[in-house]
Amino acid sequence: MRHGDADYTAALEAMVGVLKGWARAGRTDTYKELSKALAPEHRVHYHGRMISLLLADVCRRDSTGPEPMLSALVINRSSQKPSDQFFELAVTEFRRRDPGWTWEREREAVFDRYRDAVSQ
Repeated sequence: MRHGDADYTAALEAMVGVLKGWARAGRTDTYKELSKALAPEHRVHYHGRMISLLLADVCRRDSTGPEPMLSALVINRSSQKPSDQFFELAVTEFRRRDPGWTWEREREAVFDRYRDAVSQ
């Protein structure tokens, strides 16, 4: 799989679907569980660079900026927080620079967004 090829696009679509399902369920989970949820159709290792690329593209596809970042639902098992790449993307591309911003608030906004989408 390479960034932008047909396999990548299919994995991206699948990842968006998994994360939206997690959001509707009010669920966070690990990179490993996300990788398992994509298998066997899409082989995306939870420690690989590809999962980071896909998660960044999930955010770009799902959010135009002010909407919450869907990848806030994916956490590291040991730290119980998203990866450093998530925080970097939040600041650089999604302008999350407010001193009061936290990923927990971002995660709750994702839950609210998709919970509201179901009830409408």
